[in-house]
Amino acid sequence: MPDGQDLVAVVTGGGSGIGKATCDRLRQDGFRLGVFDLEAGPAIKAAGEDGLGLGVDVSDQEAVDEGFGAVEDRLGPVGVLVNNAGITGSASASRLGDTPAEEWDQVMAVNVRGAYLCSRSALKRMVPRRAGHIITVASVAGIVPFPARAAYSVSKAAALGLARSIAIDYAADGIISNAVCPGMTETPMTRWRLDQPELREAIESRIPVGRVAQPEEIAQAIAVLASGGLSYLTGHGLVVDGGWSAL
Repeated sequence: MPDGQDLVAVVTGGGSGIGKATCDRLRQDGFRLGVFDLEAGPAIKAAGEDGLGLGVDVSDQEAVDEGFGAVEDRLGPVGVLVNNAGITGSASASRLGDTPAEEWDQVMAVNVRGAYLCSRSALKRMVPRRAGHIITVASVAGIVPFPARAAYSVSKAAALGLARSIAIDYAADGIISNAVCPGMTETPMTRWRLDQPELREAIESRIPVGRVAQPEEIAQAIAVLASGGLSYLTGHGLVVDGGWSAL
């Protein structure tokens, strides 16, 4: 477990799904939380009484920098960043040739630019202290692209690359950077698929453990990385997919 001043974590997209489960777990582990979400209400709730929830569009540079400043002013130095904010795009964000440019841009703005801006703002604060851990929530889709989900798959491959690039460039500055790559997880973002019994059955039939993940299971993997116990692990994409990508 990180000590003293490092018990402050920023979680983006913390108002629901994997982000909310991560906030719940990190609070249990003793972290004070700065939570960013597009809507302030869910962020405030996820942050808890000792944290700070803010409505932040992670694709907006000024909003991100102001958010980090507010967290450090209220809670102290940020020791952990969890880049979790992400979107899949609408149903029209399907095969590459069928994806409207505005859908592509929106997915990239949140999933790639957002992770970049938050990481950059965190690094400005972590590097002078020569300590910090950046955990980026990518996806197995960034390793094995999902059919008819080109923008999402490409964005998650970029997120994994971002985590590895940070690890290489900032290891000498005391920064650890890893990614978590979930498989299909039951969240508000996937509910429209999983609420269709035939589609759920088709998805789960291809997962060796026979079911999709729960957000708390992905949060557990994030918490292991955030604990500081794996100090020699950096530049890694931790796959948490019930064995799907091993087939």
